[in-house]
Amino acid sequence: MKKIELDIVSLAHSISQSNNYTIVLGEAEGVRRLPVVIGAFEAQAIAVAMERMTPNRPLTHDLFKNALEVFEIEIQEVVINQLIDGIFYSQLICMQNGRTVEIDSRTSDALAMAVRYNCPIYTYESILSQAGVTLEEPDRSQAANTRKPSRKKKQSSLQTRSTQELEDMLERVLSNEDYEQAAKIRDELNRREED
Repeated sequence: MKKIELDIVSLAHSISQSNNYTIVLGEAEGVRRLPVVIGAFEAQAIAVAMERMTPNRPLTHDLFKNALEVFEIEIQEVVINQLIDGIFYSQLICMQNGRTVEIDSRTSDALAMAVRYNCPIYTYESILSQAGVTLEEPDRSQAANTRKPSRKKKQSSLQTRSTQELEDMLERVLSNEDYEQAAKIRDELNRREED
């Protein structure tokens, strides 16, 4: 069966399930999207790795990666290989001493590991046919109008603070392991450096 490569397109609060998140995967060479609902813990683990943030202590997925490295196991790819009753199933395709090993995984955990290993994510046509969606691309003027207000709304409270206040806040939220807020603060600090 031919594998279809996917990229992480977005990570956001789930509209359909409160207290959960949706990670949207998109075809690397296509227009279909595969939305996967994940828990808050896994969403945070993915966001931390995507933003290249370093928590004070290793998160569970970091610990797992460290353990795999000790035993010289490297994740080569993640494959979302089944969809049963609306639940995605995945495998970590690993290499140890020239030997391929497949490890069953929840899809949310597999994606958290894929981000840490910077390895490809794949699925099959049958899964994209069942659960994939094709989004119509809005024209550029609509897209620009849609993005700007939401960005201002998210950052308005941060924009009113001094750089020193933001640096202090960043330190506090990192110590509380609130990586989502830390990413917003870091983005505002980076924006100021660019200006």
